[in-house]
Amino acid sequence: MAMLGKEVRMGRLVNPESNKMMAITVDHAISRGIAPMTGIQPIQEAIDRIIAGRPDAMTMTKGIAERCMYRHAGQVSLLLKCSSYAPVHPTRDVVFGSVDEAVRMGADAVSVGAMTLGDFQDVQFAQIGRIAEECMAKGMPLIAHIYPKGEQVPEKERTSWEHIAYCCRSACELGVDIVKTTYTGDPDSMAKVISCVPSSFRVVIQGGDACKTLDDYLHMTRDAMDCGVGGVTMGRFVWDYKDVTALVIALRYMIHQGYSVREAKELLEQLEHDRNYEAF
Repeated sequence: MAMLGKEVRMGRLVNPESNKMMAITVDHAISRGIAPMTGIQPIQEAIDRIIAGRPDAMTMTKGIAERCMYRHAGQVSLLLKCSSYAPVHPTRDVVFGSVDEAVRMGADAVSVGAMTLGDFQDVQFAQIGRIAEECMAKGMPLIAHIYPKGEQVPEKERTSWEHIAYCCRSACELGVDIVKTTYTGDPDSMAKVISCVPSSFRVVIQGGDACKTLDDYLHMTRDAMDCGVGGVTMGRFVWDYKDVTALVIALRYMIHQGYSVREAKELLEQLEHDRNYEAF
C-alpha cells in the first residue's frame, strides 16, 4: 500500500504526456533572507499569480502553506519543504518539518536539502536517509534539493558535471525519488549526469544564478528538457518577472508541449499583451 501511495502522488506531480514535472518554489526566505526577495514579499499575491499559470506543483514551508493555500486546495500539488539552510549556516540544511505533517496537509511530496562535499554532508545525508525510510513507509515521495556548495568545492566548480553527478547519484543511493540540482551549463555534460542514475530516477533543475536574461533561462530550460532532465523547480526567475502568470504558462508549454525558445517567447509576448491566461 505504501508503494501505491507513492505512485498516486507521483502521478499528480508528473505530466502524463510529457513525463516531465514543473514546480515553482517560494521557500527562499529562511535560506536567503526576505528583504532581497521582493517577488515573494507579498506572499499571497505571489502564490496566486503562480497558480493562475497552472504549474504541476509548488514548494513551500508548512507555515506559508497553512496560511496561503486554502483558496487553492487541490489545484496544484503541494511539495512541503521540511528543511533549509540559512545565511548564518549556508552549507547545512536543518530539518524543521516532518512526513506526518506532509500527510496531514495533503502534500504530494516532502522536500529536504543538503550541500555536498562540505563540513556538514554527513549530518545532512543521515537526515535524508532517515526521512527516506519514513517516506517509504508512509507512501510519500521524497524530493531532495542537493547542490555541490560545500566548503571543499570552489565556486567556479559548482556546475562541473562530476559534482552535479555526485549530487544526483548520492540522492538516488539515499532513497530519494526526485533530486533538484543545478544545470551543468550544456546538454552534453548534463546528459552524462543523467546517465549516472537509473532511468526511473528523476532529475530536475533549479533556476539558479548562472542565467542573467530571459533568453538564458529559456535556452537552459529547452536544452535541459532535450537532454533528458525530468523537469524544473524554479523560483526567483519566475516570481521576479514582470508578468508571473504569463511566464509560468510559457514555461509550462516549453516543458509539457515541447515549445521552442522562439515559440515560448511569442506565447509570452502574446500573454503579456492580451492577459488571456485562462485560454492556456
